[in-house]
Amino acid sequence: MSFFSKLKSRLTRSSSKLEEGLEAIVSEAPAAPEPSPEPSSAPAAPQAEAPAAEVKPGLFGRLLGREARPEEPRRVLDDTMLESLEELLIASDMGVDTALRVAANLAEGRMGRKLSVREIKDLLGAEIARIMEPVARPMPIYPKRPQVVLVVGVNGSGKTTTIGKLASQFRAAGKTVVIAAGDTFRAAAVEQLKVWGERAGVPVLTAPEGSDPASLAFDAMARAEQDGADLLLIDTAGRLQNRADLMEELAKIVRVIRKKDETAPHNTLLVLDATTGQNALNQVEIFSKIADVSGLVMTKLDGTAKGGVLVALADRFGLPIHAIGVGEQIDDLSPFDPEEFARALVGAEG
Repeated sequence: MSFFSKLKSRLTRSSSKLEEGLEAIVSEAPAAPEPSPEPSSAPAAPQAEAPAAEVKPGLFGRLLGREARPEEPRRVLDDTMLESLEELLIASDMGVDTALRVAANLAEGRMGRKLSVREIKDLLGAEIARIMEPVARPMPIYPKRPQVVLVVGVNGSGKTTTIGKLASQFRAAGKTVVIAAGDTFRAAAVEQLKVWGERAGVPVLTAPEGSDPASLAFDAMARAEQDGADLLLIDTAGRLQNRADLMEELAKIVRVIRKKDETAPHNTLLVLDATTGQNALNQVEIFSKIADVSGLVMTKLDGTAKGGVLVALADRFGLPIHAIGVGEQIDDLSPFDPEEFARALVGAEG
């Protein structure tokens, strides 16, 4: 199964709700008023019931022997329909500002035209892809060795799993990788990284529970340099309920690793959980203040996520989206493709 097929099947909740909403909007078209009968003194003659109009195939359809298809339901794009579209996009977690912008761009030059559900889906997909295109960029790889990648995000966002998948994928691409289990306050995170490290054949450096994460990061830098590693992935804690402590912890990690390399960290990846919806916007704001976030990874698009929040993130922050995850398997983390994502989100055909 291609990643697009997998993404589309995992985003079924999003696309089906969006599609149902569009069908409802188009079907709500106001009925045309019936013409009033002309007054007549003569009794009306009984009318034979007109046969149902037959939809005939066009010339190319006849040449190819295709069956005639019933015409798709359509509705005139007016202010009322546009307002319904805006509400539907907001409900898909796209956020008010982004939803209004997408709807406005879709309507530009099309007011008064009759549109079908399929046409609206294609237009929506194209507009969403246009917003996402500038941010769809893979994580840059630099010649600097080791390239230090600081991975941040709230606990439970999929940070640990993402690090394991990235390590496995980079190693499969011929890169040597070292992982530092810097969330020293959560034993479960450390154990999970160990499992991924064994699976990927990548060393995982750990420290006793409650140890100073900055000290571990320093030791990991030394080990990565000694091994000639291409990449050092550093996991971090994500206790947002105490932002002051988290801010100081991350700042200390950066200060310490810069004693070995003043240009580090070379990437700061923020891992976001799609199921948190609009709260993902708040997390980007917070972590951008705490750490110099250079790119995003969105996980759990296979859950109850509506998916539209990724469009809102691209529209509002413009940060590179490096990858998206739609499951727990190693191949369920893939480079972000804006067109595939847009088609899957709106339920358009691939």
